[in-house]
Amino acid sequence: MLSEKLKQELIRSIERGEVAGANILILKDGKEAAYAQAGYADLEQKRLFERDTITRIYSMTKPVTSAAAMALMERGLLDLGANVQEFLPGFQNAIVAGEEGLIPVRRPVRIQDLLQMTSGLVYGGAAPCISYPETEKLFEEIKAKLFGEEPLGTVEIANRLGQIPLAFQPGSAWQYGTSADVLGAVIEVISGKRFGEFLRETFFEPLEMEDTAFYVPKEKQPRLAKVYERTAEGLALYTQSHLGIMNSMEKQPAFESGGAGLASTMDDYSHFAAMLMAQGRYKGREILKSQTVRFMTRAELLSWQQEVFDHNWDSLGGYTYGNLMRVAKEPGKTFFMATEGEYGWDGWLGDYFSNSPKNGITILISQQLRDAGTTSLTRRLKNMVWSELA
Repeated sequence: MLSEKLKQELIRSIERGEVAGANILILKDGKEAAYAQAGYADLEQKRLFERDTITRIYSMTKPVTSAAAMALMERGLLDLGANVQEFLPGFQNAIVAGEEGLIPVRRPVRIQDLLQMTSGLVYGGAAPCISYPETEKLFEEIKAKLFGEEPLGTVEIANRLGQIPLAFQPGSAWQYGTSADVLGAVIEVISGKRFGEFLRETFFEPLEMEDTAFYVPKEKQPRLAKVYERTAEGLALYTQSHLGIMNSMEKQPAFESGGAGLASTMDDYSHFAAMLMAQGRYKGREILKSQTVRFMTRAELLSWQQEVFDHNWDSLGGYTYGNLMRVAKEPGKTFFMATEGEYGWDGWLGDYFSNSPKNGITILISQQLRDAGTTSLTRRLKNMVWSELA
């Protein structure tokens, strides 16, 4: 039985010290095909990793942000060709950190650049150019003010990001970065509502995603998993905030990060995934138009952008990127079994989402391991599922 096979692989991974706890849910043609869980959500308290365990999904927030942009697009409120500076004045007079120094943009950053990660916006870190350390400084400021009386908000942060030199001319290359955070701010400006409120009304309530939000209230805190990191001595508790997201998730944040801010559960996110697989419908109700979902899930990079993507992210060989998700283009080049048109994304702490329309398979994995992304465990589990169900 697939569920038992998956559970045994989870147990082996936990015994090797790869992860403290995890769970996996498989849907086939919209129906549950397998579920398994093992290990602990809290090692210290010996609290089991359960089906209703809440995790910080980090970059699995991005597909939700993309869907929010699609919702505005189908209502005629968002033009992908519009310039970001129309909504966020911080992007006016944008500059690029070129080899010859700081130079003006040849064209403004567009909404589509945010969805394709072709904006020139980056995450912080070591410095190939000034864009990275300047972004790092901003996120350090966000972190320092998280629990203070004047935390930085969603739109304010996006405007500040627009004032940092871009790493390249918009549209000329590809780089994973803060584009989705800026897109969340654009959605907030266009909708006239807090980004989280727009998501709640558009997706979380109609999709019955009761545990999905930008924070975890007091009564649900006992279900929030702890975060761990690998050390020479084994797994150790990790309590630092990252990318402007409170590790504790204990209060409503001023910064509702479209790139990384949501917490959710296995079943909640499965409702979102199932809606996309059903071409925008959930329990007979239309959430998105079918054409909107097709547009969202079939995007790909232009040839010169794809060259940069392939060079920078070799672990995603065989994939292209679009609308804040990977999309399988050449399955023979991937690190694991895949099918053309499969799409999804993962999170910094190891949560993973995959929809494969051609064979009707949805895979969802939850874990909370620092710097995880798509792990070896994820690839092994996916291969087991594909070999049995695809």
